[in-house]
Amino acid sequence: MSQVEKLEQTVEQLNPDELATFRSWFVEFDAAAWDRQIEIDSEAGKLDRLAQSAVDDHRAAKTTRL
Repeated sequence: MSQVEKLEQTVEQLNPDELATFRSWFVEFDAAAWDRQIEIDSEAGKLDRLAQSAVDDHRAAKTTRL
């Protein structure tokens, strides 16, 4: 049995309060992982092309003021 399958079984056995606590923890955990990946990608220059495209679109008046 894989670790994911074990986790699924464990999560299925949580009571509603435990599930709510787990869900809240996982949302924070997942957001932090996403933030770390964005930071790593940014430092590696992987987002430079997208950022430059956004700047170019703005300079060409292809953007809308929010």
